[in-house]
Amino acid sequence: MSEIFYCKNCGGIMEFDAATQSLKCPHCGEEQKIDANRSAVREHKLTAEARQMVRVQDKKSTTMQCPSCGAMVEVEPNSTAKDCPYCGTAFVLAEKQTDVIVPDGVVPFQIDKKKVGEVFHKWIKGRFFAPNELKHLYQQDKLQGIYIPYWTFDAKADAVYHAEGGRNRIVEYRDSKGERHTRTEVTWYPTSGNVSNFFDDVLVRASNKLDTYLLRQIEPFHTKDIPAYSPNYLSGYSAEIYTVNLSDAHREAKEEMKTELRRLAEQDVLRRYDQVRGLRLNDNYRDETYKYVLLPVYSTAYQYKNKQYHVLINGETGRVQGEYPKSVAKILLMIAGILILIGLFFMATDAFACGAKGVPVAETAQEEYIEYEPLTVDIDGIQEV
Repeated sequence: MSEIFYCKNCGGIMEFDAATQSLKCPHCGEEQKIDANRSAVREHKLTAEARQMVRVQDKKSTTMQCPSCGAMVEVEPNSTAKDCPYCGTAFVLAEKQTDVIVPDGVVPFQIDKKKVGEVFHKWIKGRFFAPNELKHLYQQDKLQGIYIPYWTFDAKADAVYHAEGGRNRIVEYRDSKGERHTRTEVTWYPTSGNVSNFFDDVLVRASNKLDTYLLRQIEPFHTKDIPAYSPNYLSGYSAEIYTVNLSDAHREAKEEMKTELRRLAEQDVLRRYDQVRGLRLNDNYRDETYKYVLLPVYSTAYQYKNKQYHVLINGETGRVQGEYPKSVAKILLMIAGILILIGLFFMATDAFACGAKGVPVAETAQEEYIEYEPLTVDIDGIQEV
């Protein structure tokens, strides 16, 4: 998918610059505007044929497969070596070419490589439990920008539901000792109805290499009104190819839609009843469409005491989520601090209790003091106090 763009001024290779949203030469600063055509993004009809076969087009990029974790990544054709953005393994590119679908749209990087270094450094400094030496291990060249493939799905959905709605009522009763109590009893009634919703851009990952939890934590990505795909956006970055086919992604998207329809149906029942149970859903989808898009992520993997940790940064919003080692000494220090605070709290509570009984601590000490007679000494007939 990537192409080489040479600078007209000095002949250097131009790269996509997130700050200006243009191609920029890192050597002389020459800029070339990118035509962000947002009206050209296509939504494809989701047919049975499309789920079985998606058109494959020629590409000019090189596919690399990491020998360690197996990730398939698209890079510039002139690249000779690369670090895997998922596990950090360095390897030489193979000659193998893998067919790839040309994306319909792309969310360009909004945070450049210099800024993302500051974002990462700020994040790692904010990890209180991280060992102090970890905050000095940051290496900017290990933080790589990569476009992650996603399928998006649109659909008009309707669902007929059947359920039981419960109405609560308070009932008084006496126990075996004759004491009066109240309890809540529920009367259940059969109910039914229908709900509908338009789903726009339900996102399903087209690759499973990145940690699902970390990726969810750096969402959302804004896929509305995005520019059509252009190889200009990939210049200087990598792009992973899809490994989740359209049919499997569609099933996952429908499960997400069905979950939302179920939630809407439960809300509909709860508008008339206090509780809901036994909800059954008959869902239907029409006018389904899909598209294939690339979303920007910065990824890094680093080693600390023979263990690997991963950090992801949303290349659009700068949101960070990652793994990091925990310092046992800092955790113990925190626990000790909490115990001290608990002890001070109970001491303050005891002092307050004494005051509440009308015997302030300070006054008690004074009263005990004045109960004793002053000490007198008679020296040579002179009484001293």
